[in-house]
Amino acid sequence: MILEKLGRIAQLYDLYGPLLTPKQQEAVRFYYEQDLSLGEIASECEVSRQAVHDLLRRAEVALEKYEQKLGLLASRQNNPKSRSTEKEGS
Repeated sequence: MILEKLGRIAQLYDLYGPLLTPKQQEAVRFYYEQDLSLGEIASECEVSRQAVHDLLRRAEVALEKYEQKLGLLASRQNNPKSRSTEKEGS
């Protein structure tokens, strides 16, 4: 379950990351890509641990809302052939 969530957030971030605020982007990168703890991120960003927690939750909610509205991840998962075509065209 936890790995599924991590994978989903990573995929959503790849698709919609630029739509997040710079602080949300930084928090998501620290937490999900660099595997830093909330305390480590709080120290790095000079904010409270609670502020980091809230920032990550807001970012996750925003990513899920973007997916609900735009459905890019769902369309990729439903049409895996389009991904291989995209890679070939790159």
